[in-house]
Amino acid sequence: MTTMPDPRHDARRESCRESRRQWLRALAAAWLPVAGPAPLRAQGSLPGALRLVLTAPPGSSIDLLGRMVAERLRERLGVPVVPDNRPAAGGTAGTGEVARAAADGATIGLSFTGPLVLAPMLQSRLPYDPERQLAPIVLLGTAPNLLAVNASLPVASFREFIDHVRARPGRLNYSSSGNGSSAHLAMELLKAQAGLFIVHVPYNGAPPAAQAAAAGDVDAIMANPTALLPLIKAGRLRALATTGRGRWAGMSELPTVAESGFAGFEALAWNGFVAPAGTPREWLERLNREINAIVSAPDFKPRAEAAGWDVAGGSIEAFAGFMRAERARWAPVVKRSGAKID
Repeated sequence: MTTMPDPRHDARRESCRESRRQWLRALAAAWLPVAGPAPLRAQGSLPGALRLVLTAPPGSSIDLLGRMVAERLRERLGVPVVPDNRPAAGGTAGTGEVARAAADGATIGLSFTGPLVLAPMLQSRLPYDPERQLAPIVLLGTAPNLLAVNASLPVASFREFIDHVRARPGRLNYSSSGNGSSAHLAMELLKAQAGLFIVHVPYNGAPPAAQAAAAGDVDAIMANPTALLPLIKAGRLRALATTGRGRWAGMSELPTVAESGFAGFEALAWNGFVAPAGTPREWLERLNREINAIVSAPDFKPRAEAAGWDVAGGSIEAFAGFMRAERARWAPVVKRSGAKID
């Protein structure tokens, strides 16, 4: 008589085989070395190309420094890095584009003091929120602003400039890189402390503002050094003072505003890389590491200093803390000045 197979026995045998397979997999895993994070490309976080939004025009410090970084970032990442100048509205247009971009790692921006810190204090209808819609990557550099005048203006020193403007209230004007820029607020702070009445003429970036001052379209300019140095060396502009805490190494003969009768005066320009909020953290950390490596290279610092900038770098958290401190420092200044863009 033929015995029929018992399905229950087959089920038990299959259960035993599966248990043995699971045990063998667990044993093998225990002996394998612990793997690190998967490469970003395998995780899908490394884009096929990286768009770098430059929030100021060609010839500006943002443009110069951004393209220096972009060239080396392309080599380090192995993907195209495409600079894209978006200078309108004092840098807020380009910064807003970054804030509204997809958080897929394909877009980052190089922005600066005005669009990242000052604009929300000056504009009630700013079309983005830098604190909520942008993720910090790294602080790139800092620089003092320079006060310079057209070479034909009959002043040879900062004190002479103050006296000249005071004697002609409302008759002189100055250019800056735009409403809400650090240069604009630096001059507004000086106006408040020195009791000056000088008219602000905003331009779309430092290069056209500097050319206007050199041509005599405006009497003076406050701006970071990059756009001013060639015109100062050519004798078309006369530098009078810097706005840093100490004298600037690039023109150590120039006094600071602070040492010229306005103790404690300081107004630095700065810039840094940001991404849309929600960009994967591992990609932000990768960019932070790569950019820190780029700016710490021996040949990068001299090129940045020649353009008037001190290289910064540092962690994501350090840049976030720096911007919080800048917001806290400038808020009472903006309130006292009454400056508004709307």
